Amino acid sequence: MTDTLETEPPAAAVLFGDRLDVARTFTGNLAAQGEERGLIGPLELPRLWSRHILNCAIVSPLLRPGVVGDIGSGAGLPGLVLAIARPDVSFVLIEPMERRIAWLNEQVDELGLSNVTVVRARAEEAKLSAPLDQVTARAVSAFRKLLPLTAPLVRDGGELVLMKGAGAQAEVDAATKEMRKYKVHDVVVETLGEGVLDEVTRVIRASVR
Repeated sequence: MTDTLETEPPAAAVLFGDRLDVARTFTGNLAAQGEERGLIGPLELPRLWSRHILNCAIVSPLLRPGVVGDIGSGAGLPGLVLAIARPDVSFVLIEPMERRIAWLNEQVDELGLSNVTVVRARAEEAKLSAPLDQVTARAVSAFRKLLPLTAPLVRDGGELVLMKGAGAQAEVDAATKEMRKYKVHDVVVETLGEGVLDEVTRVIRASVR
């Protein structure tokens, strides 16, 4: 028996505003093709909106106009979701796997996302034309392991906005050496979505110099 897609939560209209139709199209595409193409697990449809789409969208107010990199974009979580929610921001989606690159490019074309560039590369090997203003990532690696992948891509004075789980503060506490090495400071853990989402989103924010 195939699980059915979660009913769209009311918070979707709040978070996406006039971009809601684009978000619906992307969510529908991910629901239809995601498991078959190895992008999401078989149990994700009944919680696709709340656990994945809105979990990413709630981060969009933290982004500022400029160029934001998404490391290990995979299914486009959070990169494509944020690009839908923030058409005023440019995004570079960095992903090494060919089949995921194909998916990302298909979605960029179908959704008409003129603010997205897709780059096939590992983060540590990505050749970008200029340093990024901000970098985000979701479910890629522990904070201390993410720092060597993300901090070198960010301009002086730029910011990391990394999505994390309940152990975010513990990850920060375990990364003192790496924070010093990669000149990462003003590190804070923020909890987003209280009173809006069923599950809150935790984000590690940090400045890079």
